[in-house]
Amino acid sequence: MPTKLSVNLNAIAMLRNRRDLPWPSVADLGRIALQAGASGLTVHPRPDQRHIRFSDLPLLRALIDDEFPQAEFNIEGYPTEEFLALCEAIEPEQVTLVPDDPSQATSDHGWDLVAHGDDLKRIVARLRAKGMRVSLFVDGDGQTETMALAKATGAERVELYTGPYGGCFDNPEAAQRQIALLGATADAAIAAGLAVNAGHDLTVANLPALVKRIPELAEVSIGHGLTADALEYGMAETVRRFCRACGQTI
Repeated sequence: MPTKLSVNLNAIAMLRNRRDLPWPSVADLGRIALQAGASGLTVHPRPDQRHIRFSDLPLLRALIDDEFPQAEFNIEGYPTEEFLALCEAIEPEQVTLVPDDPSQATSDHGWDLVAHGDDLKRIVARLRAKGMRVSLFVDGDGQTETMALAKATGAERVELYTGPYGGCFDNPEAAQRQIALLGATADAAIAAGLAVNAGHDLTVANLPALVKRIPELAEVSIGHGLTADALEYGMAETVRRFCRACGQTI
């Protein structure tokens, strides 16, 4: 099946938060993205609410439930008690656990599964008991032995951190090396019984090569590059462009 696109709304929320005004509307642009063919919406509610606010979450949950029941809501974040309680209240289809420090500007590394595996087992079990799929944010660095550790936590998916690949936008040879590492990591994850997502600095230009190397790629979560393109092409056309880059016929 073609890779699904989940639209990350954080950058839109950050733009809204520059003023004490309700626009651009996170929910309205989420609606446009879903109407244009996105398979889901992603948010990363940080403790300081510098982009997505906690108050956005019920609105997005209702949007999907009422208008796009086939779509999925993906909430990502560091598993503090506050974050876990938020997920239990909103009940997203998927929770992506990331090892971020609250002060980080953005996610920039995957879990140390040796150090945090036992803690993650308890957290994953808690979320899965409420019917949520759990994905772990992992480095796509070719360290294939760590995928067995990811599986041992009880998670159903991993999300490959593709930031180093996205950073090779002006260096095709380096990009090929990163694709090889991401592909090896994905192969190991699939062999371990995990489904594979990916996200960070993915674009219309670099998605096709990634999807070609990892044809089993279940989902990509894209925010920054997609929002940047939406300023030029509009949200609906941008979503269609990204869906096509994922291999979808749309």
